[in-house]
Amino acid sequence: MHNDTRPLPELLSFLDTLPEPHILCDRDYRIIAANAAYRAGFATGRSVIGRTCYEVSHRYNVPCDQAGESCPLAKGLKSGQRERVLHLHHTPRGEEYVNIELSPIRDASGEIAWFIEKMEPMNVARGLSDHAGLVGRAPSFQHMLGLIARAAPSNASILLQGESGTGKELVANAIHAASHRADHPFVAVDCSGLPETLFESEVFGHERGAFTGATSRKPGLVEAASGGTLFLDEVGDIPLGMQVKLLRLLETGTYRRVGSTELRRADIRLVSATHRPLKRMIAQGSFRQDLYYRINTFPITVPPLRERASDIPLLVESLLARVAAGRRLRVSPAAMAVLTAYSFPGNVRELRNVLERASLMCDGDEIGAEHLDEELRIPAATADASDADGQRHRSADGAPSWDDIERRSFLQVVHAHRGSRKALAEKLGLSERTLYRKLRQYQQE
Repeated sequence: MHNDTRPLPELLSFLDTLPEPHILCDRDYRIIAANAAYRAGFATGRSVIGRTCYEVSHRYNVPCDQAGESCPLAKGLKSGQRERVLHLHHTPRGEEYVNIELSPIRDASGEIAWFIEKMEPMNVARGLSDHAGLVGRAPSFQHMLGLIARAAPSNASILLQGESGTGKELVANAIHAASHRADHPFVAVDCSGLPETLFESEVFGHERGAFTGATSRKPGLVEAASGGTLFLDEVGDIPLGMQVKLLRLLETGTYRRVGSTELRRADIRLVSATHRPLKRMIAQGSFRQDLYYRINTFPITVPPLRERASDIPLLVESLLARVAAGRRLRVSPAAMAVLTAYSFPGNVRELRNVLERASLMCDGDEIGAEHLDEELRIPAATADASDADGQRHRSADGAPSWDDIERRSFLQVVHAHRGSRKALAEKLGLSERTLYRKLRQYQQE
């Protein structure tokens, strides 16, 4: 490699003209330069020049790949090509998901000398509790977000697959919000609620007199979504006869209103969702294979809540702000332990319903285990303790004591927290003095 590893002044000047946040790093992860957009959106007051990117963005003392994350710089050194990852970064606004695009820069000898990182905040998701948008930190959730970040800017048809209640419409909304069509309509169609006799009219529209009761011309939902996103929820419930017409729309980009001979052009991006096994339905003859390939250009699996149980405390805080707006409700450690131990077959929708009921049962500011449904509490009270010293915290009948449930929930929240001790105390509804006492107590047991 060339002895002079200083980047050209022209390169630094060019970075400052770019509207998106960019930093320039050397091979040792040190930040050499940060443009004005980065300083405006990511700087916290202290200069980042000379510091490592992993310390600034993650507060790690080792590179990302040594801390269990995917490191674009390490991947770039290995591949010699542009790399893309989704990371959770510390910013002045708290932790935010950021799309990172890293490009290697070579010196005169052809060796990689520097890396340019372009950063784009993914505003549709948060790693902290939020009152809107997607919330989570679990690996399966982050994998899903990475796929959204790649697919959203394109016009590719996306198929969301996942169990009922996982939040597929919320994911579809996030895809729309992260796309180039975000300023245009997002129109959702519940295919399971439309009988075959109404499906064509609702989706494609109809002319006056097209059928009995059609007293006026009516634009369809395809027309309403023009320029934006059409979301077909439960696409597996579309009748076979209508599947043909939907396929024609996707293949030609055109459609006709019911009762019209005029060919109309559609400008939509299609996102579909289902909890049904479409491949099995194809084998049974109830879903068209050609339509499946059209809607499944980019499949994304929405994980069930049981595969992201570590996100439950974040979701609880976020959902409580929605179902009990105006009340400063918190969940006790014992209640949180019950929630995290439950499998939630109804996923996030069931969690929301559980919290709404608990908020109605609770007269104070703290939801306790007694405010939760009995069917949630019984499994938690009879399950085996997972920690090695669980036997020391069991009652005489072998069930975990409420003290043990509180201890495990408390430590789970502590381990998931990424902010200050003061913020953690506020989150738990404790004084800082009580927080430190409990930390000493539980960590010594």
